[in-house]
Amino acid sequence: MELWYSEKHSDDLKLSMRIKESLHTEKTPFQELAVLDTVPYGRMLVLDGLVMTTEKDEFIYHEMITHVPLCAHPCPEKVLIIGGGDGGTVREVLKHDTVQQVVLVEIDERVIEAARRFLPAISCALADDRVSIRVEDGICFVREHVNEFDVVIVDSTDPIGPAEGLFNREFYQNVFHTLRAGGLMVAQSESPFMNAEFIRRMRGDVGSVFPICKLYMAHIPTYPSGAWCFICGSKEVDPEEGRTERLQGQMVKYYTPALQKAAFQLPAFVVEIMKK
Repeated sequence: MELWYSEKHSDDLKLSMRIKESLHTEKTPFQELAVLDTVPYGRMLVLDGLVMTTEKDEFIYHEMITHVPLCAHPCPEKVLIIGGGDGGTVREVLKHDTVQQVVLVEIDERVIEAARRFLPAISCALADDRVSIRVEDGICFVREHVNEFDVVIVDSTDPIGPAEGLFNREFYQNVFHTLRAGGLMVAQSESPFMNAEFIRRMRGDVGSVFPICKLYMAHIPTYPSGAWCFICGSKEVDPEEGRTERLQGQMVKYYTPALQKAAFQLPAFVVEIMKK
């Protein structure tokens, strides 16, 4: 018998892959959580039926949500990650030797525990002395912490369920205030093929708060359509102008110095989304 997992992207589109084994399933206080061992992508974390990360392609998402804003900042020392309980973004942040402290705010402790148990290559940096893990609501956290962080990374699930409140103007305003002078934020912003109206609205919300707001892209095979967007809001610095020499000697598999600028060069149809 063959076992298959399918993620529904729309009424007419699914991503399916063959499963070797179901390693873990549970209903947490916030969501349905599963870890599956797949044939094409290795171990995979699934929340509420949606693929969050896989062993084979996770490096693309985690490198691009991390190194673009951190290389843009003149000297990132204190970084806040909202969501990201799998630990992949923490791992990438700690490749920057200027970083002295990382605060990970994850609402669902079970995600952290599942990643530690089943995804050690992704969660390996969670035990680093520079990492502080807070199991609480990121929306409340940014509201209560002002002028503390150099970079905020919103490594959230899709804008439904427990992550819904991470995608509105009020939240971005609070992120603005939790950033120090010269600070930047970045948030994943879905697929331009599947979520054009959402991206347009999100860019408008972030752009109404931050003086500099730019969208950039990466290609992630297991996310809907494979084309994925990130929106960066900056108080002062242009995120296209990065200090990429910081990553010399560090292991990266997708990010390159050229991508610091090239990722912001958008296809014509994405530019049109931004204009409407």
